[in-house]
Amino acid sequence: MTDLTTTGGQAATMTSDELLVLINEARAQAGEPILRRNKLAEKIEDELAGEHYTKRVVQNLNNTESAVFDLTRDQCELVAMRESKGVRRAVRDRLKALEAKVLPDVSSHEGALLALQGSVEQQLALISENKQLAAERDHAIATKAQIGSRREAQAMAAASSAVRQVRRLEDELGRGCRFATVIAVETVTGEKFPFNAYVHLRKWCKANGVQPEIVPDRRYGEVKAWPAGAWAAVYQIDLATFFGASGAQA
Repeated sequence: MTDLTTTGGQAATMTSDELLVLINEARAQAGEPILRRNKLAEKIEDELAGEHYTKRVVQNLNNTESAVFDLTRDQCELVAMRESKGVRRAVRDRLKALEAKVLPDVSSHEGALLALQGSVEQQLALISENKQLAAERDHAIATKAQIGSRREAQAMAAASSAVRQVRRLEDELGRGCRFATVIAVETVTGEKFPFNAYVHLRKWCKANGVQPEIVPDRRYGEVKAWPAGAWAAVYQIDLATFFGASGAQA
């Protein structure tokens, strides 16, 4: 039976199917064609855009699906306002009559308790909804922070890898702060060393048990890069000053 229903004093509600019965009864009395279920659903979603209401999908006997809405009395009247003058007045009067049946008499002890219970339940529902919204917000913030941290870690790893690659290439070219070729030192210092400058560097290496490195060279194919300790001891040149800030290595 078409009726407005209420639970624990909450605002009365009616399903869209029940509202459809009221509208079609009024249409029949006004000699108007019936309103189909899907057309009513379109009107509801358009008229109540931005408002809160409950929507669910039900299975029809012909294996199709339809949307059913739970609407308040005011929402039902808003939807009915789209009907012709005679139909909407008939629906409005019917809604008022149905509403009178379900409103509790707050003057009685039982009615007051029902109204109070409905108010409490409504507040609890709002609290629950707020908690859900807060949880969703916190999850979104945590997810965003996690993504940001992961991107930052990836960027730092990429930067660190690039630095290592540069240092490796510098070492290979005899331009690192640990080893340097005679040509590299001449280039950065502007000083011209004698042809046999390597002899003293080689002696230092032998005396200290350190091996020079072999690096590629465009002119000679490959040349020796001498350690920072040798450059500092023999020619008082600090490779870190010219090639880097990590210090020389003996």
